[in-house]
Amino acid sequence: YPGLARMAMDYMAIQGSATAVERVWSSASNTDTRNRNRLSPSRFEALQFLKAGYRKERTVQMTD
Repeated sequence: YPGLARMAMDYMAIQGSATAVERVWSSASNTDTRNRNRLSPSRFEALQFLKAGYRKERTVQMTD
């Protein structure tokens, strides 16, 4: 089955995790530190949202 073998090699080469997800987890670990372990889930979510918006705005400014 050479066709099946080629197809398997194409799909097996795909990475198991996406870069965007890795970035989100990294950002979350920077927010959820030992000093900030009492943040409520809603406040944690708000901080992550603000950080993402700030980064996006900074990227847009850098490309203009």
